[in-house]
Amino acid sequence: MKLVSAKEMQNLDRLAMEEYGIPGIVLMENASKAVADVAVELLTENGGRKVMVLCGKGNNGGDGFGAARWLHNYGYDVQVLVLNAEYDDIQGDAACELKMLLNAGVEVAWVLDEEAMFVAEIDCNHADLIIDAMLGTGFSGGLRGYYKAMCQIVNASGKLVVAVDVPTGVNADSGAMDEDAILADATVTMQLVKAGMLQYPARECVGTLFVAEIGMPANLLDELHSKKYRLTADIVRDLLPLRKRDAHKGDAGRVVVVAGSTGFIGAAAMASRAVVKAGAGLVSLLTGESVAELLAIKLDEVMVHPLEEDAQGELTKDAVEDIAERVNVADVLAIGPGLGIGKRTQAAVRDILLQIEKPVVIDADALTALVGHTYILKEMGVPKVLTPHPGEFARLTGLSIAEVNANRMELAAQYAMKWDAVVVLKGAATVIGCPDGTVYVNPTGCEAMATGGMGDVLTGIIAGLAGQGITLQEATLCGVYLHGLAGELAADGKLGLAASEIALQLPEARRLVQEDVEVEELVCNPAIKVLE
Repeated sequence: MKLVSAKEMQNLDRLAMEEYGIPGIVLMENASKAVADVAVELLTENGGRKVMVLCGKGNNGGDGFGAARWLHNYGYDVQVLVLNAEYDDIQGDAACELKMLLNAGVEVAWVLDEEAMFVAEIDCNHADLIIDAMLGTGFSGGLRGYYKAMCQIVNASGKLVVAVDVPTGVNADSGAMDEDAILADATVTMQLVKAGMLQYPARECVGTLFVAEIGMPANLLDELHSKKYRLTADIVRDLLPLRKRDAHKGDAGRVVVVAGSTGFIGAAAMASRAVVKAGAGLVSLLTGESVAELLAIKLDEVMVHPLEEDAQGELTKDAVEDIAERVNVADVLAIGPGLGIGKRTQAAVRDILLQIEKPVVIDADALTALVGHTYILKEMGVPKVLTPHPGEFARLTGLSIAEVNANRMELAAQYAMKWDAVVVLKGAATVIGCPDGTVYVNPTGCEAMATGGMGDVLTGIIAGLAGQGITLQEATLCGVYLHGLAGELAADGKLGLAASEIALQLPEARRLVQEDVEVEELVCNPAIKVLE
C-alpha cells in the first residue's frame, strides 16, 4: 500500500484538477460523502441522531461542510461550528460547500470569542457524534488559541469522534502530535494513507482508519513515484521462499550466528533458535569458548563451535580467522547478540565485517562496534542489514533519540542510502529503509513485545529467511512482518510475553501469510478499511 506525504497529496489534487479536468468540488463532494457515511455507520452501531461538525476555513473545513449537508439530507440533526473565521474568510471549493450547506437550512455558528466558545462546549457535550474538520494535513508545530481549546473540549466530552483526513493536531508526515490533538474513534483519509498516521504517537489518535476513494484517476495514482509503503501480508506472501517437497537441509540454507559471551548466553540462544524456527536448514552458533558448552546443552538443533578467547574473555585474532572461514562457506551471517563490548571483541567484529563474503545481519553489540566506524559499511562488498533500536541508531548517527523518533521514516531511508544497507529502525512502528531510498512501515506487533530479547529473535528470523534463497532485503521485509505477527499470536492480547515465545509462533505466522488467511484483520492497529 502506497503512503504519501501531505505535499505529495496536494500535488495529486492539483494534477487531478489541472491535467485530468476533474473539478475540485467533485473531489470534495466525494470526500464529504465518505465522511458522512462513516459517521452514519458509527451512529447506527452506537445510537444517536445529533451530530456536531467542527470546521476550519480551509479545504478540511470544506469537507466538513459537505459532510454536514449529507448528514442533514440523511435525516440527522446537524449543527456546524466554524472556528477562527468569518463567512468571507471561506474561499474556493469550501465556499461552495458552505453556500450549499446554508441553502439546505443547516445552522452554522461562528466561534470568534470566549462567549461563543462557552456555547460551543455546551453544544458539543449534547452531541452524539463530533466530526473534526478543523485542521488537515497542513498542520505542523503546536495547536494554539481556539483550536487548542476546542480539541480539549472534544477530548473531554467522551463523544464519538470522526476526523476528516487527519485528526487535528497531528503531523501527517512525521506522526508527531500536539499534546491536545484530537483522539478520534475513526479517521476518514482521502485516497491514500498519509505516512505519519501509521507512526506513533499519531497512531493512537487515528482510531479505525478508513481510506476514501474520492475519484482520483487510476493512471495518476499508478504514476505516483512514492517511495513510502505500508508493509502488507500481500507483499510478504510474494517474497516468502517456497520449499520443494523433496528439499533437504542443505537446500534450506546454512546460517552462521556469531553471538554470546559470559552473562549473555540468552541472546545467543534466542537468536539461534529463531534461525531454526524461521526455516533454515543448518544453523551454526560460533561463540566464546567460555560459554560454548552451556549453549551446546541449551540448543539441541544448533551446532555450537567454540571461539578462542583471551584471558579477559574477549575474541582473539584466531577467532576472527575461524569465523571468516566458516561464514564464507555458509549462506548468511548474523552477528552481535550478546557478543560483548570489550575493546578487543569490538575490534574483532570490525575485522570480521571487512573479511566476510556473505550477506550479514548486524545487530546489538556488533552495531556498537560500528559507532565511529560506519565508514566500514561502505567498504563492505556484501549485502547487509542493520537492526538498531532508536538508542543504537542515535549513537551510530550522532543524533539525539528525540531527533530519531521525530523523523523515523526519513532517517531510515536517508541512512540506508548513505550506508548502502537495509536499515531496520525498530520500535512502534518499525520502519525499514532500503538502499534505493524506499521505506516501509510495518503494521504488525503489539505492546506485549516491549521486553528484552525481541531484537535477538528478529535478527535470527531475518538471517534464517535470508538463507532460503531470497535476498537479504526481501528476508528483512518478511522477517519484520512475521516477527510482529508471531508476537501478536503469542501474546493473544495479554501482557507477560517472553521473547523466546515469538520463535514458537513463527511457523504459524508463516502459514497464515502463505495460505492467504485474512491476516490484516488480525494484526492491523489501527485497522484500515478501504471505502469504495
